Amino acid sequence: MDQLTAALRISGSGMQAQSTRMRVVSENLANAQSTGRTPGADPYRRKTVTFAEEMDRAMGTPAVVVKDIGADRSPFEVRHDPGNPAADANGNVKMPNVNVLIELSDLRQANRSYSANVEAITQARSMLTMNIDLLRNS
Repeated sequence: MDQLTAALRISGSGMQAQSTRMRVVSENLANAQSTGRTPGADPYRRKTVTFAEEMDRAMGTPAVVVKDIGADRSPFEVRHDPGNPAADANGNVKMPNVNVLIELSDLRQANRSYSANVEAITQARSMLTMNIDLLRNS
């Protein structure tokens, strides 16, 4: 396999990984205020994405893959809100461990990485097209 085709495959795998990351971050943001449904129940727990490098044996190129979508084990914030259906006997409600600023930062970083992979694909395709044109005109 030539280097330009390998670049296309590597960037494509990066785009898939960042797309998954953006989906998970969006889910975290959507559930940033999702408390439990019953008194004392745990709220939504933030999800995390772990990447890994894996060799695509068929193509002989490395690829970025989502290794795991896990749960953030950081503690829940507790707020006093006796009127909330999820409040315990003391009127305390467990809130999700989602920090909106961190999620927005992660979303921005994933978006930039995705865009960089799109640009790499655009450049590799352009070089492939130039190579084909050179071969035609030879």
